[in-house]
Amino acid sequence: MRVHELARELGLNSKEVMDRLQELGFTAKNHMTALNQDAVTKTREFFRKDLPVEAAAQPETAATVVTPPTAAEPSVPESVSVSSKVITLKGPIVVRELATILGVRPNQLIAELMRLNVLASINEQIEIKDAARVAEKHGYNVEREKKHEPPPKPQPKPLEPKGDEPKTPKDALLPRPPVVTVLGHVDHGKTSLLDRIRNTSVAKGEAGGITQHIGASTVTVGQNRITFLDTPGHEAFTAMRARGATMTDIAIIVVDAQDGIMPQTQEAIKHAQAAKVPIIVAINKIDLPSANPDKVKQQLASIGLTTEDWGGQTICKPVSALTGAGIPELLEMILLQAEIMELKASPGLPAAGFVIEAQLESGKGPTANLLITNGTLRVGDVILCGQYWGRVRALLDDRGAKLKEAGPSTPVKCLGLPGVPEAGAAFEVCANDKVARAAADERQAQNKLEQLTTPKRASLTNLFDQLKENEKAELKVVLKADVQGSLEAIEHALRQIKSEKVSLNILMTGVGSVTSNDVLLASASNAVVIGFHVSVEDGAMRLAKKEGVEISIHSIIYELTDRIRESMTGLLTPILKEKVVGRAEVKQVFSITKGGIIAGCLMVSGHVTPRVKVRVKRQGNVMYEGAIHSLRRFQNDAAEVRESQECGIRLDNFSAFSEGDVLEFFEVERLAQTL
Repeated sequence: MRVHELARELGLNSKEVMDRLQELGFTAKNHMTALNQDAVTKTREFFRKDLPVEAAAQPETAATVVTPPTAAEPSVPESVSVSSKVITLKGPIVVRELATILGVRPNQLIAELMRLNVLASINEQIEIKDAARVAEKHGYNVEREKKHEPPPKPQPKPLEPKGDEPKTPKDALLPRPPVVTVLGHVDHGKTSLLDRIRNTSVAKGEAGGITQHIGASTVTVGQNRITFLDTPGHEAFTAMRARGATMTDIAIIVVDAQDGIMPQTQEAIKHAQAAKVPIIVAINKIDLPSANPDKVKQQLASIGLTTEDWGGQTICKPVSALTGAGIPELLEMILLQAEIMELKASPGLPAAGFVIEAQLESGKGPTANLLITNGTLRVGDVILCGQYWGRVRALLDDRGAKLKEAGPSTPVKCLGLPGVPEAGAAFEVCANDKVARAAADERQAQNKLEQLTTPKRASLTNLFDQLKENEKAELKVVLKADVQGSLEAIEHALRQIKSEKVSLNILMTGVGSVTSNDVLLASASNAVVIGFHVSVEDGAMRLAKKEGVEISIHSIIYELTDRIRESMTGLLTPILKEKVVGRAEVKQVFSITKGGIIAGCLMVSGHVTPRVKVRVKRQGNVMYEGAIHSLRRFQNDAAEVRESQECGIRLDNFSAFSEGDVLEFFEVERLAQTL
């Protein structure tokens, strides 16, 4: 039996069981640790004798049990039935408290709640409607307490909860949902796995079937929430995956059961390990006949991630995004891992967090997808993000619904910033406009100073070491993309193009459509315009035709990088390589009636055709280099003369042959250079 299974049986969380095991002298590294029978027996005995069984021992809570009234109880409300037991609740009730009231063990109550599709641990609260459903099976009726029920002084009674509010400090730490990042190799099924979990269809809307941006969504599992970050798997998005790993609490590494560990899988694992976040491996596509989960586990063991069923500590779950097999177990492992981590935040504080993605949207202006790590973000808050500040005009959840506020671990789309912040930038809520404006002005001034001192900082030119040779070839590019994250991804892709022969000069980068200003800059600089997932304004297209500027638009990242690589290669002068194909020796010189001089030759080696070049050598010195005018055998033109054959050769603009001269025949190959 494993720790989490014993915890579920006892109605406790895994952390409590692990702490008790340590006190009893047993070792349990995580909730997946297998326990021997002695550890299970002693833990059961301890918790079962420790659990309260009498309602009288229960501390005062928001729930009161009202038993059938007697003649000595005149204060019982008239609405309470005399023939049945009634539980009157002011609000949600803790599972442990409800179990005590009903006179059952917590683990029994948790099992009954699970059969009602309600997932809650012993210390979690459940709603009144869920408490009523389970209490009914034990002969109890559950009612919500009415404000007018207390007969004496009805006004102060409802105010009592409000009087208790200041006792809870704003910075009080409360449990928060885990943030889970899904990482892995391209086409291993990361987005499809999330589609199965959240019942959406993101992958179908992505160009080329590849996820191009980070997506965030919130999934409800029973009474718990999980926030998922979906990162692209293509190698060009390394920077985006790295940013996703640092924003997360748990990393899900998706591995194809057929392909196994791939280069970007290892890269994703390194990002997660560098961020020091727990790793859960999901072996996807187990429904396929050629699936081999054991091969994946062997590869994981070779890189230091031995799975728990092979004696290690890495949680590994076989799943199928197509059929849904293994998905519930994977979600359970996520919640158990989050339970052990005891993730907490302070909802009462002003919000702070990071930018997942930022873009310029038609009809909405600049928008930013934010992940709130602490505090609560509300409509109307003054927000400072990078060098921009503004007032939150609207908040949208991952399905586009409007929100008034959003708490910790919640991804939202924020409207109200005047510009597009950088992906990964931190944001915070300021006390007022004055504070936010002063901080934004200071950051803008700092950015301008950095641009003046290092003018190439904001462009992609710094991808390459700028060599000092003036004759070096250079490709100039104006780059436009739909979102800031794509620019970051393209920058990483361009870093992989290594060349000492040609440099890449990105004159300008920007978010949004290709405009006339972009075309004018390219025209003045003799550059090309490269766009990613953007449109071209009508005026810009007409101007490009007039100025002769090339505009190339792409929707898939590797097509864009291939286009730039080809353009850089095209700037290189081809390499001319000489290949000797034959040699001949002049045996006799003839003069024909029309004034031409012909060399009677014997082919010593190789062959000769009329199309090759020739070089005349005399005692090691080159007397002539040029083309063949005519090649004959006997009185006929010859297409080719081979070794040991005789022939007559007449050259263009050369007739000073001498017996013993050597004719060297060669071809010149034009070889395209590589970067």
